[in-house]
Amino acid sequence: MLQNVGSSDRALRILAGLVLLASVPFVHGAWRWLALPGAVLLVTGLARVCPAYLPFGIRTTGKSR
Repeated sequence: MLQNVGSSDRALRILAGLVLLASVPFVHGAWRWLALPGAVLLVTGLARVCPAYLPFGIRTTGKSR
């Protein structure tokens, strides 16, 4: 699959995903739902593909294709 997530975008996604996932044991109630966006950010950062970018043609990789 075509990569559309650049280096800085990737680093921010991975960091934010890890922070959200690490906060789950410390929060209670409805705040535990923050694990879901954290998991999505982590997976998209590791895979370097963001499905939300695809319909809009957004690429943060710096490559013009």
